[in-house]
Amino acid sequence: MPPDAAPTEAPHAAPRAPVASAGRHRLVGLACAAFVVAMVGAAYAAVPLYQMLCQVTGFAGTTRVATKAPEKELARTVQVRFDSNVAPGLAWNFQPDVGSVQVRLGETKLAYFRVTNRGSTPTTGTATYNVTPGAVGSYFNKLQCFCFTEQTLKPGESVEMPVVFFVDPSMADDSEMAGVKSITLSYTFFAKAAPVASGEAASTPPAKAPL
Repeated sequence: MPPDAAPTEAPHAAPRAPVASAGRHRLVGLACAAFVVAMVGAAYAAVPLYQMLCQVTGFAGTTRVATKAPEKELARTVQVRFDSNVAPGLAWNFQPDVGSVQVRLGETKLAYFRVTNRGSTPTTGTATYNVTPGAVGSYFNKLQCFCFTEQTLKPGESVEMPVVFFVDPSMADDSEMAGVKSITLSYTFFAKAAPVASGEAASTPPAKAPL
């Protein structure tokens, strides 16, 4: 290059066209909204799904629900004890007709519980249940139980409620259950909140505004 020649500047790169990001932002926003909705739905579904899991697997001492009795009975027996409880806020008496029964593995057994409403108004209760030891839950099966539905009693009303159950004979094949001689079936009744009667709010006259 001649000494008096001016240096030649390198050509500038052409500016890049701005990337269209509006569409991406919209997709990200929709994805976040969908995630939030899914998490909220999962939170509401957690309780019934947990209950379903317990009933299917016997987890946490929850008994299983059966549709038919087993085809065989074994000579081995266990004692099934009955425990009944009423949570505060429910004026009911609740107790089993007998304290315990001897049951052969695979034998279908019928037991009764009696409940009486000591209150002055109709009330509805729902029973929760479990068995101890907790590991026995996967072998304790119910064919019929009052705990499957809500119970409504009038003042002073007393009813007998049946439970039909069996202990799965396959428990005899579980070495961890070899030492189990007694099972406790426990129920607790809780009061259900009474719904507000339709039109009750409308029947109350609105308060007058101060003059």
